[in-house]
Amino acid sequence: MNSNTFRMPAAALLATGAVALLTAPPASATGGTPAGGEGKSGAVVLRTGLDVGLLNKTVHIPMKATLNEVSAPATAEKTALTVTLDGVEGNQPVSVLRADVATSKATADKTGAAAEANLAKARVHVPGLPLLSLIEVEKVTSKAVCEAGKKPVAGANVLGTVTALGKKVTLSAGGPTKVEVPGVGTVSLELSSTQTTSTTAAAAALRLKVAVNPLNLNVAQVDGEIVLAEAHCESPTGPAPTTKAPDQPDIKTQTGTGTTTTAGPGSGSGSGTTDANLAETGGGSLTPFITGGALTLLALGGGALFLTRRGKAQ
Repeated sequence: MNSNTFRMPAAALLATGAVALLTAPPASATGGTPAGGEGKSGAVVLRTGLDVGLLNKTVHIPMKATLNEVSAPATAEKTALTVTLDGVEGNQPVSVLRADVATSKATADKTGAAAEANLAKARVHVPGLPLLSLIEVEKVTSKAVCEAGKKPVAGANVLGTVTALGKKVTLSAGGPTKVEVPGVGTVSLELSSTQTTSTTAAAAALRLKVAVNPLNLNVAQVDGEIVLAEAHCESPTGPAPTTKAPDQPDIKTQTGTGTTTTAGPGSGSGSGTTDANLAETGGGSLTPFITGGALTLLALGGGALFLTRRGKAQ
């Protein structure tokens, strides 16, 4: 199992006394024109923008981390993410995510761009709650496709059961679902958000607003946002590529030699050569010669037959 480990020291933060919430911007679709004529795309399996407050210090530590964040062209398949925060959980790594499947993929060229992210059997933790999962999901996916000359599309799905702070959750497309656990905190879950414009598309399978106060392992509170399975893309510039039509066979009209005359008021004579004229009239410039030859052969044949019979009769 692969893992990413981030260490975020707090010494630099002591002088300020507090640190503003570092929340990663959510997936969004905005108008624009990509440079270079090619499309753009990106995906991330998990993104955190959390603020961790400590009990024994008047300090807040930002926890900003990502798993499998890629920009086209790229793929990633890491299934674990740990973060180490000074003063939190004995300075030991905090296991943020464990998953059976965690993949992200992004592609882009002059014909289009696409991105997708997938998570399966995933468990997310935050500092101060090592034994209780913030959320557990069976499967979440997101995908964004931007083809040249076509309207971009985006989609996201949350499949199977979802558990937040140990409680099974029924998600609603009508708005956020809130889960409250006394003495622990609140998690607000927003299901499958998508956004598209004429040139861009973005999707996030699940977005969590977190506000917990575990009062454990030197952690007083954790606030911020976590996004699962995020994908976005931008269409390439220029017209859509056209598919070349198959070459038509070179068909030449066969013609014969003949003469046709059209008479009428105010009209002169003209000549034309077509098989249709020959078929319709049954005649041409050689017809009298062919007819005369046939009659001559017929007469000679009749005379020969007459002489033969006369000789036998004598």
